[in-house]
Amino acid sequence: MASADLLEELNCSICLNIYTDPVMLPCGHNYCQACIEKVLNTQKGFRGYNCPECREKFPKYPALQKNRKLKNIAERFPSVKLEPGVSGIFCTYCFHAQVPAIKTCLQCEISLCDVHLNIHNSSVEHVLTEPTTSIKNRKCSIHKELLKYFCHEDDVCLCASCCLAGEHKGHKVEYLNEAFDRKKQELKKLLELLTPRSEEIEERSQFLKDLRRQLQYNAANETERVNALFKDIKGQIEALEKKMLSEISKQEEQCSLPIMELIKEVEREKKELSIKILLIEDLCNMKDPLSGLQQWEVNGGALCCREMEEDKDCKRNDQKSPAGSTLDAGLISAMLLTGVTGIMTGVKQEICGLEATDMLLDTNTVANNVFVSGDLKTASWSEVNLHHIPKPERFQHCQVLSSGGFSSGKHYWEVETSKSGIWRVGMAYPSIEREGDQYCFGDDKKSWCLYMFDGDYSAIHNSLEQPISSHSPIQRIGIYLDYKAGRLSFYELCDPIRQLHTFHATFYEPLHAALRVYMNGWVRIRS
Repeated sequence: MASADLLEELNCSICLNIYTDPVMLPCGHNYCQACIEKVLNTQKGFRGYNCPECREKFPKYPALQKNRKLKNIAERFPSVKLEPGVSGIFCTYCFHAQVPAIKTCLQCEISLCDVHLNIHNSSVEHVLTEPTTSIKNRKCSIHKELLKYFCHEDDVCLCASCCLAGEHKGHKVEYLNEAFDRKKQELKKLLELLTPRSEEIEERSQFLKDLRRQLQYNAANETERVNALFKDIKGQIEALEKKMLSEISKQEEQCSLPIMELIKEVEREKKELSIKILLIEDLCNMKDPLSGLQQWEVNGGALCCREMEEDKDCKRNDQKSPAGSTLDAGLISAMLLTGVTGIMTGVKQEICGLEATDMLLDTNTVANNVFVSGDLKTASWSEVNLHHIPKPERFQHCQVLSSGGFSSGKHYWEVETSKSGIWRVGMAYPSIEREGDQYCFGDDKKSWCLYMFDGDYSAIHNSLEQPISSHSPIQRIGIYLDYKAGRLSFYELCDPIRQLHTFHATFYEPLHAALRVYMNGWVRIRS
């Protein structure tokens, strides 16, 4: 009996097991640390915290003080091995054996086996419950009476005495089962509201996860594409470098041959001249006139003076570089420029994913107050009427389209723009209206433009403008079209390059370059 009572005192009233790492609340009640933390965490967001046993309220999360003595006792208490399905609570009256209890009487605060339960029921009618050691939780900590009622104003369980007197007098109270049924109804309604929301959040979460995976997949593909591109560029540059170095070596060898022959000739003449100088020095050093003159005659003295004159002429000719003795720098530069240009052209084609397109303006669409340059790449505003030949596709005012359009793939082109005046740059369907000042690129559903007016910039489509901030004039613009993805992006080509705006749409017609110029504005398509 003493062992059973001690076991009851060592049981946590939340998990009904022997304490594990017991901690004590400020009110003095003990619980397993994990159990009380779980209960307190469920109370977050409500009106403070409270003890599960005495219901004492704490305005803030209560401090949990470790109960080391209780922990030592619980660890030293012999554990009882139970059969499967047995609660571990034993009959209070079975002194000589631990007989599992099947019910607990809340009034008598005893647990009963089936034999003693029949005896108990034949004498009294008390409130019975499943076997439990947490009888104290079912009684009022103040009046020691059974908790039978629930106060809706304070959200606490009450005994009969609490309802008749004290701070709960006059409050709306009802029986526990009725209150719990009402709470369950409220919880069911709340569950009905939360379930669709939970499904929406789950769908949103899945969407974001899929989006993240797609982003990672796209980033991996772009990384692979850029790595392959630069590997190819490096390979082409290395091949061009070898070719150029080989050409330089070839030219050096060709230029060196005549120079080496001349060096050999000069060295031979140098040797002969040295012998002649020594001979002359010997003649000059002779004392006997007869011997000196005789030696002079033997060595051809008269010829020596003529050779000196010839040596002067030879010296003058030697100062000039022989023909073909320098590298052909022009050829080297031409080869280098052609090679680099070829590489860059190939890189452009690979980046855009298509063959290079030379974008030109269509003179059949140009308005009478727009001048198009001879290379069909510049559109500038004309104050006078240019009287172009009337055609049905010609714009009435200020605009022009490109001759070629794009109906698939990825494309990139660049323009230069004026600092002053008014201009619009973008893309449009060829079915756009041609007559009237009101049909400006960007003012309908068939065109997408970047717009400059009086130093202010904006992106415009279907007459909806979105301002674009800029601290200086935007003069170089890159335009990227991914037709299938429905993306049209504008970039300022500065250092660093910055994105100005991106339009997203579903394209259903070919897209042509669209330029609008007014009041001294001009736009030039870069090659």
